[in-house]
Amino acid sequence: MSTGSGADSAPAPKSTHDSRTHDSTTHDSPAPGSPIRDGRTGPEATTPEGTAPDATARDVVTPDVTTSEAPAETAETREAGTGGSGGTFSSLKIRNYRLFATGAVVSNIGTWMSRITQDWLVLSLTGSSAAVGITTALQFLPMLLFGLYGGVIADRYPKRQLLLFTQSAMALCGISLAVLTLSGHVQVWHVYLIAFMLGMVTVIDNPTRQSFVSEMVGPDQLRNAVSLNSANFQSARLIGPAVAGVLITTVGSGWAFMLNGLSFIAPLAGLLLMRQHELHKSVLVPRGKGQLREGLRYVRGRPELIWPIVLVGFVGTFGFNFPIWLTAFAHEIFHGGAGMYAFFNILMAAGSLAGALLSARRRSSRILMLVLAAMGFGLLEILVSVSPSVWLFSLLLLPIGMIGLTVNVSANTSVQMASDPEMRGRVMSLYMMVFVGGTPIGGPLLGWVTDTYGARIGFAAGGVVSLIAAAAVGLVLTRVAGVRLKVDLRGGRPHMAFVPKERELATAA
Repeated sequence: MSTGSGADSAPAPKSTHDSRTHDSTTHDSPAPGSPIRDGRTGPEATTPEGTAPDATARDVVTPDVTTSEAPAETAETREAGTGGSGGTFSSLKIRNYRLFATGAVVSNIGTWMSRITQDWLVLSLTGSSAAVGITTALQFLPMLLFGLYGGVIADRYPKRQLLLFTQSAMALCGISLAVLTLSGHVQVWHVYLIAFMLGMVTVIDNPTRQSFVSEMVGPDQLRNAVSLNSANFQSARLIGPAVAGVLITTVGSGWAFMLNGLSFIAPLAGLLLMRQHELHKSVLVPRGKGQLREGLRYVRGRPELIWPIVLVGFVGTFGFNFPIWLTAFAHEIFHGGAGMYAFFNILMAAGSLAGALLSARRRSSRILMLVLAAMGFGLLEILVSVSPSVWLFSLLLLPIGMIGLTVNVSANTSVQMASDPEMRGRVMSLYMMVFVGGTPIGGPLLGWVTDTYGARIGFAAGGVVSLIAAAAVGLVLTRVAGVRLKVDLRGGRPHMAFVPKERELATAA
């Protein structure tokens, strides 16, 4: 899994690398009480202290994250390269990010090899989809229990040092599982234990990597970098399962685990080669009491943060249990082997890669995009669950991967952009805690449903929950945010957006 480093010292609170504005060149944040511009996520809607300017402005914040077009570029931003999208691969112009991405793609291939091999190994040892769900649950249980503390650590210490530690620990986990498997002594409890240990390391690694992205590329390239990270991960997903399938059937599972452990050399080398003086300075938070509660209060008071997190919590807990469903469909419904399971993962990765590249071209994040994508994701899962043939099932995995990735990127980017730098580690730890930390609940539950009622019912159940959650969050946003869904034609094409009700009344008058 890819990593990055953080700066070793904290800047003054009003660093120009702050993500509070969409334009780090002009610093055109609105004055307290002034109208908030449409179509952007939360940074423009906050004061330098990260709080709403007043009650009126707070009411405008949430419509601000939901609708309308991105601000027009100025001559200065075009010249500085900050106002526009800069192309699909614009973040790769930054040397430190190139090192990050290069190391990540190697490590991510190893990670996907290990994931596929681990799922199939557990299924081979136990013959149970529920056991696969337990393994996944144990890997993400630490995030549910301790995820918020990982965010406190990420905000408190230099990220480069943290990531050197976490990536080394992940390499040791991979090599340990390889040794057990190659020696012929592996048992299912070994897999459970190593999965839990890996989850403990991930508690620190995830928020540190997530919040580090803005330090590498700055606020202007943040959305592009987050999307390219996802494209990187999904590109590896195209290769890793295929390699895993070949290794499992030829030389055995142990060598797939060994290659995963060795693949962490690449991101570790990238960390060591980065030029720290080129990183955007991080705001290191000194040790103090109540920092965990402070992070929770910060998120609770901001609709532009809390509702995307709530939605991805439901979708992540119930809609992203693909190791359970794909192994069950490959094994029970279509009577295939490890090769078919790897093929299903490759198809989902291809769809996810397409979704990531499309997201990299977008210039802003909208809550409407997130809500509609989550609803489409749930509908597709229900549809794929009743597919009568392996070919139709396989074909539908492509859009599921694409739309699922759109949900992830839209939520991730909007949450990061709406967070102040000194709070970003804690905010992203909460985001990751609800996104993947719900797996210990959803994994065993949907594994039991799949074992008891069949793979089709299990897959459909995840889709139904995702669809209902997306519809509910969309309804809540229209009420709490004081907005309504507007549909009109622009350039001959339908256009949908959340708009403030007050604006609609003024227009009508």
